[in-house]
Parts: sequence; C-alpha cells; structure tokens
Amino acid sequence: MTRRYLVIYESGPTNLSGFAPDVPGCASTGHSLEEMRANLREALEFHLDGLALDGQPIPQPTTRMAEVPEDGFAEWLVVTLPQREAISA
Repeated sequence: MTRRYLVIYESGPTNLSGFAPDVPGCASTGHSLEEMRANLREALEFHLDGLALDGQPIPQPTTRMAEVPEDGFAEWLVVTLPQREAISA
C-alpha cells in the first residue's frame, strides 16, 4: 500500500534538502533532484516504519498547500507504508 505526501524542497549552496510537512521530524538531503527524491522517500519510509513499530499512528497526508521557499519547490511523493499499516488500513 502506498500514500502520497506533499514534500517541500529547498536549494542550498551545494545540495537540496527536503521535508514533508505532515511527517514532523523527517528530512533528508541530496546533491541532485533524483538523489533528493530517493533519499527523502527512503527517510519517510524508515520514519513511518519506526512509528508503526512503536505502535504510533501513521500521519495522514493533510497538507494541500504550503509556503514554498523562493529557491525551492513542492511536489507529491509516493511512499510505501509499513506492512502493519497496510494490513490494518
């Protein structure tokens, strides 16, 4: 089972950083857009799996609009939910 989260990317002097407003405490970086997407997807899936293992609820994607930095952009990123969440959903 998958879920879409809105993610925000920001450009830094030497890399990109990104985060999902609906998943507090989870962020990642990368040197290219492709690397950033892969790293953030991996970070989100790892974070969501940790929440599921701790018996915490998986955050629902509720953000529909976000303020985006002038040098950044936003997009939807599809992540795979932990197996425990997929079974109970």
